[in-house]
Order: sequence, then structure tokens, then C-alpha cells
Amino acid sequence: MSGAAIHIRLDDHVVIQALAQAAARAADLTPLLDNIGASLVTSTQMRFEREQGPDGQAWPPSIRALIEGGKTLRDHNQLYGSITHVASANGVEVGSNVLYAAVHQFGATIEAKNAKTLKFKVGGRYVSKERVTIPARPFLGIDDGDRAMIAETVSEWLEALP
Repeated sequence: MSGAAIHIRLDDHVVIQALAQAAARAADLTPLLDNIGASLVTSTQMRFEREQGPDGQAWPPSIRALIEGGKTLRDHNQLYGSITHVASANGVEVGSNVLYAAVHQFGATIEAKNAKTLKFKVGGRYVSKERVTIPARPFLGIDDGDRAMIAETVSEWLEALP
């Protein structure tokens, strides 16, 4: 994936053990990891539906969603639609190439640099601020359901091997 990268390392004994068994029995794990990646994309997109992070914590609602209605991080669905995965024989990456993905994942304070204030539209009117703090709304990560899915996917894949 190009653009800003967010890496989340999975350090789960059961999942790592299952993947090690798969690696010992197969020359190329790409099909397995591609399947896992596709499932993780779906799981990540479901977090946008539930408006909560992988830890189950609800996201702070955005000002736009509060004023105009709708869901947080879903105004134009660009971030939601950009969630993708890339699988190889050695691993799978799930993420987004949208430049502002990291801002929403980790939170950020944005300050005016070339002008006195930032200007943006909220609720049909323009607002000027010297700085804006965007709270973290983590969408990438592995939750308990993902861990179970990975273990089950690996187990089923191992059973299907000759």
C-alpha cells in the first residue's frame, strides 16, 4: 500500500502458533493470508458501521455528524471505501492509502500555518479556528472476533491440505 502506513503487529500466541503450523505444511501462504486479509477488511468496515474501535470503545461523534446527522467518518465514505489488504507469502497488511487515515486512527491537532486561521464548513456555515483537535477514532486493529476468525480460518485451511 502506498501513502502513510499504519502498522499493527499481532502478538497473539494462539494465532501465531496456528500460522506457524500452516507455514510448516505449505510452501505458499498467500491464499490463506489473502482470505484472512479480506475478512479483516470486512471487520474493519463493520467498525465504521458500529462507530467503534477494535477495543469496543465508541468513537467520539464528529461535529459534522452531530450537526448534520449521519455517521462519524462516513460523510463521503472515502476512508471507509479505501480499506483494503495486500497479502504475500509472509504476511498480510490491512489499511488505507488515504492521507488522513492516520489522523483519524491516532488523533491529531491541526494548526493554521499559512494563514491566521483554518477555515472550513460545518452545518452549512463557515467556521474559522486557529487549531482543531481531532480525537482518535481507531478503526484498524484486531479484536477478539478477528482473533477467533483467524484461528478458525487457519484451522479449516490446514484441514483442507492434502
